[in-house]
Amino acid sequence: MSDISEKIRQAVSVSVKEAFDIEPEGNMVMVERPRDPKMGDYSTNIAMRLAKSLHRKPADIAADLLPVLEKNLPEASSISVAGAGFINFVISETALSAVINTILDQGDDYGKNNTGNGEKILVEYVSANPTGDLHCGHARGAAWGDAVTRVLKASGYDVLREYYVNDAGNQIEMLALSLIARYNEYFGQPFELPEDGYHAEDVKNIAIDIAKQDGDKWLTADPEERKAYFKEEGIKRELAKIEKDLELYRVSFDSWVHERFFYENDGLRIEQVLQTMKQKDLTYEKDDALWFRSTQFGDDKDRVLKKASGLLTYLTPDIANHVYKLERGYTKLIDLWGADHHSYVTRMKCALEALGYPRDCLEVDLIQMVRMVENGEEVKMSKRTGNAITLRELCEDVGVDAARYFFVSKEVGTHMDFDMNLAREKSNDNPVYYAQYAYTRMFNILHKEDTPAFERLSQYDLLTDAKEAALLKQISEFPKVVADAAKNRMPNRICAFCQSLARDFHSYYNSCRVSDPEKPELTNQRLGLVNACMITMKNALDLIGVSAPEKM
Repeated sequence: MSDISEKIRQAVSVSVKEAFDIEPEGNMVMVERPRDPKMGDYSTNIAMRLAKSLHRKPADIAADLLPVLEKNLPEASSISVAGAGFINFVISETALSAVINTILDQGDDYGKNNTGNGEKILVEYVSANPTGDLHCGHARGAAWGDAVTRVLKASGYDVLREYYVNDAGNQIEMLALSLIARYNEYFGQPFELPEDGYHAEDVKNIAIDIAKQDGDKWLTADPEERKAYFKEEGIKRELAKIEKDLELYRVSFDSWVHERFFYENDGLRIEQVLQTMKQKDLTYEKDDALWFRSTQFGDDKDRVLKKASGLLTYLTPDIANHVYKLERGYTKLIDLWGADHHSYVTRMKCALEALGYPRDCLEVDLIQMVRMVENGEEVKMSKRTGNAITLRELCEDVGVDAARYFFVSKEVGTHMDFDMNLAREKSNDNPVYYAQYAYTRMFNILHKEDTPAFERLSQYDLLTDAKEAALLKQISEFPKVVADAAKNRMPNRICAFCQSLARDFHSYYNSCRVSDPEKPELTNQRLGLVNACMITMKNALDLIGVSAPEKM
């Protein structure tokens, strides 16, 4: 990557090798921006980290490194030792501002990097049962999962976004029976909603649509034929609704894999997995059920694969599903599951390890609960329907941008309060408004009628104000922020970047006059800086699926 902090890190690594014949490993070389800008633009504690192995004082190590660093880092205007051995760097204005042309050249591609090196990753998220509307819990997972795939793609990973449709099993039986009951109700016939069925309005509406479409022919149809039809129609219509809501939410998938796929051809794929497990002596029979010896691989107890009734447990087709993912050539599987699946993570990892796959080929991020809060109190139900707040209702209420930004800004593994009042606010207290308003300001500066046309320069040596330096350092680190967000699957770091860039730009806007007729050369260079900031902010917002509005 070309950002200044990475150049410093590389120069430090080379200098340590040259000065002490030591090859720094892993994350040994750390480069950070000091809290106090007076200390310099960047700082490293490498001298402290070498002290133990070199058996020397950090200050002496730093002193020996100085002349070598000065030779290997021409971008620095000064390098000094501070305190117990910190090495501080002041970067020349020319070196700092070189990022402007880099950004202008790369445009929409600025921030992209190849740290993923083409690694094939399959990310499964949302995967809600097709038995009802997506709710706010799904909204959190959808926003986070989509943002994860965006930063992974931007970092050079080969990513497939997949939705696993649970369209087999008891929940689909209950969906069909619930639809039939509502269908009978529509025609004034006796009906009984299953105790474990689906009572929500959306199921009732689907039944009414079927009644209007097909008439009363299913009242006298063969019960099994009727149930099969309502299963198919229920799944199809619920999935269509889910896909439409996700489209509104700017979430799309490359692949939709159905659980029923694994039951096709007499459950061939499932049987192949069971046969492989049997051949490896991974299963045994007890109480007429088939068990997996999962305790051999770290589980707290063995798991049932096939019940005494002959029915498969949910685990069995899910093992086949994960094997199918790996058979398609993906070396890393990432699943986003609800926090209630905590124990399920271990058994799935055990199953894959037992079948001969690396245990770390599967990584699972657990999505913690979200509370919707309004006027300081938890809101559990929609005022309109009396049911859980749906994803679509949330988007219509606070907007897609606010919903996505709020969900992505908080680490998915932590509990979250979603402040609906704040999400609606058009003020700087609302983080998405704050970031978007910074972009709008940048856009308006560049597109005012009296703003002179920007002319690209080979260097921008007049950008010497401290606030300009802060902006240049901020935007130069964007590719590294993207790479780190991808490596750690932490898209919330992009939100943090947006807040920092917005803060620095608002501060700059309030203290420096960008367009000054009396200083045309400085004006032109500042327009270049604003242009680079605008491109960077737009790219950052896009990585979390948030729009960059030209007007607010």
